[in-house]
Amino acid sequence: MSAVGTDRRAARAVPGAARRRRDRRLVVLRTAAATLVALVVLAPLYWMVVVALSTRAELLGGTLRLWPRELTLENFRRVLEAFPVVTWFGNSVAIALVASVITVVCNLLAGYAFAQLRFRGSGVVFLLALATLMLPVQVTMVALFRLVTEMGIYGSYWAVILPSAASAFGIFLARQFFLSVPRELLEAAQIDGAGHLRVFLQVVLPLCRPLVAVLFFMALLQSWNDFAWPLIALRSNELFTLPIGLLFLQGQFGADYGGTMAFALMSVAPMVLLFLVFQRYFVQGFARSGIR
Repeated sequence: MSAVGTDRRAARAVPGAARRRRDRRLVVLRTAAATLVALVVLAPLYWMVVVALSTRAELLGGTLRLWPRELTLENFRRVLEAFPVVTWFGNSVAIALVASVITVVCNLLAGYAFAQLRFRGSGVVFLLALATLMLPVQVTMVALFRLVTEMGIYGSYWAVILPSAASAFGIFLARQFFLSVPRELLEAAQIDGAGHLRVFLQVVLPLCRPLVAVLFFMALLQSWNDFAWPLIALRSNELFTLPIGLLFLQGQFGADYGGTMAFALMSVAPMVLLFLVFQRYFVQGFARSGIR
């Protein structure tokens, strides 16, 4: 009997050992795949840093290496002296922050309404909102231009901010998040006499910090990198944003690659830092929303 029991335990141990070896191989493959993807994603950023810190002689001489022989901040100094980068940076910050706050508020309220309120035609309205994701930005530019012109805000910050007051994907993300909130919790608050606004502010909103972080970062990134519409909606050079400012670095007979990369690095760095700081909330928000 003992020999039979030993054979059975050995038979059970063999599949377990094989399963552990298979799991280790999967871990190695996933780590290698993640490392490869990370290198591909970080390669443009790394090359941007290398070009921005290289001397003009090294760039023009065609001897650019994986890391410059001589580090220099000349490209940054030249760009800051030639263009009002600080003013454009302030414009980008102001427009992105205000637009992001308004977008987050609108997306949260709309998502809560589609998820927890029952009204006639809610499904059709929600599908129509999602259908706007298939419309290219160029299709709506003429209508947006006429709208901001008739409102009398053309050429101001509000001409850039108000058209982005809500996003279809943000509404979808908020709706998916609010669907995971137990209805019993909301009904208990309503039984205590709380209205929808009070339930949203005091019960639902404290639970959706990861969602707020995701929506805010997405809106901030979209507004920060937006180029086509601010170029149309803004008339004064003093109101231009950083993406528009990159146009001034393209010369008539050639491009200042060092200055362009230095300017682009100053534009990209804030978003990279923000993502590194809030990436935990970013991942949690997508996980709670059911997005994979």
